Amino acid sequence: MRILEAPKAQEVLELNWPLVADFLTRFIREELSWRGYEKAIVAVSGGVDSATTLALAVRALGAERVHALFLPHRESSPTSREHAYLVAETFGVALEEVDITPMVEGYAALTPDLTPHRKGNVMARARMIVLFDKSEAYRALPLGTGNKTERLFGYFTWHGDDTPPVNPLGDLYKTQVWRLAEYLGVPEEVVRKPPPPTSSPARRTRPIWGCATSGPT
Repeated sequence: MRILEAPKAQEVLELNWPLVADFLTRFIREELSWRGYEKAIVAVSGGVDSATTLALAVRALGAERVHALFLPHRESSPTSREHAYLVAETFGVALEEVDITPMVEGYAALTPDLTPHRKGNVMARARMIVLFDKSEAYRALPLGTGNKTERLFGYFTWHGDDTPPVNPLGDLYKTQVWRLAEYLGVPEEVVRKPPPPTSSPARRTRPIWGCATSGPT
């Protein structure tokens, strides 16, 4: 039996990035309009997906109509905070920080058998509690930050990071998000850093999706 090796395809599915940015900008405006909202709110993690979503929201609505939240846990990487504030400053949005540690650890104290995996899911859902409460307080529609690669691999938490009703990046693969981020002016250190999970040290030690990952080249 002969094994035929196909030539390597280009990793990135190239698109017309100005056209994609314009389309997603209109998408955000239209979604807010028919739902009766004038403002949006984004949970900013310090990663490229949330940074790109914030950039699109500002492009669509203006910085004054976008709220940004940073929702760390005590196990979150210090770099996440640094990059979250850098992204918010880059796009002219005030960043509100809410520590979810008391929420998560209060439940953990009542659940002795809580595994690192389950705790990571608790963190994701705790963040959504805060996001949707702030959405109500500010009358701002939550925007999701997930991409199509995560959805296809099942790398998300039900009723956690998949919860926001509008997800501008939902039809873009991760490689495409990197390219769009570059076009929108997301800071280079955010675009090019490895994308590790930030929910718990146990999850940070394993490669995402069981394989090595890398940023744009």
